[in-house]
Amino acid sequence: MAAPKRPQFVLFGSSIVQISYSNGGWGAHLADIYSRKADIILRGYNGWNSRRALEVVHQVFPKDAAIQPDLVVVYFGGNDSMDPHPSGLSPHVPLPEYVENMRSIAIHLTSLSDQTRIIFLSCLPVNEEQFRSKSKLVRSNEACQRYSEACIQLCRDMRVKVIDLYTAIQKTDNWKTSSFTDGAHLSSGGSKIVVDEILKVLKEAEWEPSLYWKSLPSEFAENRLSAHKEDTINADEWTLYRENWH
Repeated sequence: MAAPKRPQFVLFGSSIVQISYSNGGWGAHLADIYSRKADIILRGYNGWNSRRALEVVHQVFPKDAAIQPDLVVVYFGGNDSMDPHPSGLSPHVPLPEYVENMRSIAIHLTSLSDQTRIIFLSCLPVNEEQFRSKSKLVRSNEACQRYSEACIQLCRDMRVKVIDLYTAIQKTDNWKTSSFTDGAHLSSGGSKIVVDEILKVLKEAEWEPSLYWKSLPSEFAENRLSAHKEDTINADEWTLYRENWH
């Protein structure tokens, strides 16, 4: 029996994506939630900004690929929003350029196929004090907010799904200490917020076919176990070990 084609989800971004499989990260949670339902592919690059991403987006997502992703989740903005450094080594990208870079990335991704869906994640806030203790670069919440709002407005203009992570993270009590490992990168608690927000978008999106995890079939979902016919349970759908995701 041939296996049904699994949807392909690609996570594309900076270190927020690269380390999302570590320490209870949001990428690992998505891979678990979508096990036997979709393939979660990591394309994360530590230290990258939108300028570097735009340089290679055509290589990461070639238009002539035999299989195009069903969903691309994009995160750039944290590094772009850092203050410039006298050495010129800061990953800072001026806000107008950031917006145009993200626009170009969105245009390319939407051109891959009629079935390719996109979700942009806006710039995260930071624990400024904790970040300063670990880095010589400067990252402020004032700048993070400006880049977040610019990303959200761009997505609204382009009718691209977007998640306001700057606001979502700050809804949690003690978010500065509970959401980050070093002031900028997500802890397991922060990652759970990201997963919740992504699942919310996937559940509410009027996409055909739906990419929400409960709407997708499990691969080879025929492993039925029961001592009595009336109590048949499909073992392939067991999620007892998992967080109570909605």
